[in-house]
Amino acid sequence: MNDPHTHAIRPHTGRQSWLAPALVGAAAALGASALYAVAKTREAERRNPPIGRFMTVNGVRLHCFEQGQGEPLVLIHGNGTMIQDFLVSGIVDELAKHHRVIIIDRPGYGYSERPRALWTPRAHASLYQAALERLGVSQAVVLGHSWGSLVAVALALQAPQLVRSLVLASGYYYPTVRADVFLFSPPAIPVIGDVMRYTVSPVIGRLILPGLIKAMFAPADVPERFDRLMPKELMLRPSQLRAAAEDAALMTPVTVELQQHYRELTLPVVIIVGADDQIADVGRQSERLHHELQGSEFIAIPGQGHMIHHLAPDEVIEAIERAFNRAPANPA
Repeated sequence: MNDPHTHAIRPHTGRQSWLAPALVGAAAALGASALYAVAKTREAERRNPPIGRFMTVNGVRLHCFEQGQGEPLVLIHGNGTMIQDFLVSGIVDELAKHHRVIIIDRPGYGYSERPRALWTPRAHASLYQAALERLGVSQAVVLGHSWGSLVAVALALQAPQLVRSLVLASGYYYPTVRADVFLFSPPAIPVIGDVMRYTVSPVIGRLILPGLIKAMFAPADVPERFDRLMPKELMLRPSQLRAAAEDAALMTPVTVELQQHYRELTLPVVIIVGADDQIADVGRQSERLHHELQGSEFIAIPGQGHMIHHLAPDEVIEAIERAFNRAPANPA
């Protein structure tokens, strides 16, 4: 006889009925995104092969480009870019008429490797010092743009015998709260970031890259030459997204340490910026550094933005020549 107060225990299947297909669908979507990222990477590298030569320094395979003869000039690019950033600007062809111009893809950018490590400006500087020694460079004038300015400063601090003078373009030198850190840093997070870089990050990157590039040049327009010649597809590869994310995450912490040593710089320094830079606050960054570095020169180009070597190439070339003229004689 059935007890009217006894209820049959029924399995709760509603949740399971949709959870499994949802997980399968999500996995399939992630897999498709990863395949898409790999395919786009191969296509980008096929269309934009290496333009320099490779050398392994301290266990890191670096992609290096050289042009011209004369006194060495080292150009260090910023976050998200690569060797072509300087080539497309047009300054290399002019500078190479009188100088040996050396550009190295920073670790993780272009075709340089980026082993898992903490790639601070000082770590970069140690690598650059070893690379330049391998290239037979005993002294050089060094230009750093944007994040590359931190590497240039670190190199001058660590190897003062190597750096004759500095040109610092559109740099970031003092810690500030930066909203872009929270926007661009997630792909640097271990495991989660690895998944993002091969799935959602390349897709999101393709959507936001045009706006980012516009901001880099604002208030000026993006030059047609940059839009046409810059290999933007290489900037969206998972490997380069990791490098850019890590650099963004490190930007504020590394300046906390480096700013304590700026006054140790006794070499000639030329600072050049776009006066209306929308990326790095000129007053809080470059102008402040100028006041801290006794004897430094400060050049602000009105109406120009962050990518000053593209927007005012003649003025940047002139700043570099001023750095050569002010530098101590090269014994080599």
